[in-house]
Amino acid sequence: MTLSPKTPILVGSGQSLQRPNDPRTASFNTAADPVALMVEAIRLATADAGLTSLPSLDALRVVGLLSWKYGNPAWLIAQDLGVTSREYALSAMGGNTPQSLVNAAAQEIQNGEADIIVLTGGESTRTKARAKKAGAQLTWRKTGADVPAPTAVGEDLVMVSEYEFERKILMPVQVYPMFETAIRARAGRSVEDHQTHISELWSRFSNVAAKNPNAWSQNAMSAEDIRTAGPNNRMIGFPYPKLMNSNNDVDMSAALILCSAEKATALGVPRDRWIFPQSGSDAHEHAFISHRNHFYDTPAVELAGRRVLELAGLTINDIDLVDLYSCFPSAVQLGAKSLGLDINGQLTRTGGLQFAGGPWNNYVMHAIATVANELRSGVGSTGLVWANGGYTTKHAFGVYATTPPKNGFAYDYPQDQIDALPRRSLASPADAAGEMTIEGYSVMHDREGNPERSIASCILADGRRAWADTTDVGIGRDMCINEWVGRTVRADDSGTLLA
Repeated sequence: MTLSPKTPILVGSGQSLQRPNDPRTASFNTAADPVALMVEAIRLATADAGLTSLPSLDALRVVGLLSWKYGNPAWLIAQDLGVTSREYALSAMGGNTPQSLVNAAAQEIQNGEADIIVLTGGESTRTKARAKKAGAQLTWRKTGADVPAPTAVGEDLVMVSEYEFERKILMPVQVYPMFETAIRARAGRSVEDHQTHISELWSRFSNVAAKNPNAWSQNAMSAEDIRTAGPNNRMIGFPYPKLMNSNNDVDMSAALILCSAEKATALGVPRDRWIFPQSGSDAHEHAFISHRNHFYDTPAVELAGRRVLELAGLTINDIDLVDLYSCFPSAVQLGAKSLGLDINGQLTRTGGLQFAGGPWNNYVMHAIATVANELRSGVGSTGLVWANGGYTTKHAFGVYATTPPKNGFAYDYPQDQIDALPRRSLASPADAAGEMTIEGYSVMHDREGNPERSIASCILADGRRAWADTTDVGIGRDMCINEWVGRTVRADDSGTLLA
């Protein structure tokens, strides 16, 4: 097989982290800011590619970050590295972004629009939070008016409707538990049995993180410890105690270097460092959760996941390594079901966002780096990464292999098929007043572990969705013990759940 000189290749990856409570970084202002962490990750990726330095770049793209506003972080990174780039970019927000950036970079390289692109992302959330708690003023850098604004890359998608915003149904910690209770009822498990089921899933993830040198937490945890709420594992949004939530309180960074086969050869990158992106896809569910047809499935994952495998000429059974986005247990279950994976199989290579670390939008860059390293080391020959943003809303997929794709990198965006799928209408509280059936719910708890607000997604007799909530502590407590999905309840014209 003759290899096209424009074949896109992943030649290097790097991961870095710091702990601000480390005595070596006791001063908040001497702790690495996100740019410094990203610079370190790029240097590690450069060494990983067998290079002593980077050449001039076609693009340096940074995943949108939350822990500091720099202006143009890519420009600062380039200054620290002593490199130049034709493009300094900052991505849109979303956990799907790292894989979407790989998909875009691979297409540009294959089309001859670029020869070498560096992707990076990082956060110093833990340092920032502890500085705030200590009343310390951070003096991290920002670009001035003399530095051009970064090029915007990626797709922005409004994921909360005006009505959802008004009803204050907008936090992932509120929404993913609703998916979980819908999944539980669909599976026919009791509340207790399902807590055991998802805690065993998360325990398996923690066992992977325990062996991952780049994981934030390397403590293997038992299922009982994960599901048991207590002072160090408080209930947040039932059915999820803290250990079932993504851990964003981390200082972590990752970087990837992609280039053409021609450029890799010219730079002298050893052939055993080459990993080949085979295919990619992007798609999103109906943007607002109010319009999703069901909470127990993800048709966009099914369609875009099937498509990325078809483009690679593979089936899910041909994939050796899988990393599913794992902010909450419901995401993993939805992804596994849509992709046809056994929930008891090996579904993470890092340990997931609770244990390996969830640096906001950039987790998946760590997943891609880990999969690439394992492919190089012979753990497998093919890998699949699923990236997710929002409320299992925005999806990106990538297939990677140790051998070149037969017909070049292939990509698809099957959004028109997804947009044509059934969607529900939303009823106003006044229109919905009366009887309705609960399809999923979450019970938000205060810091003392008491039910504070219960939120229910309900279906009316005519098939429309309606939202109802209550601050009734008795209802909240009962929802944590007994199954309320499928129960007929009543709501008044303000949307208050009356049971």
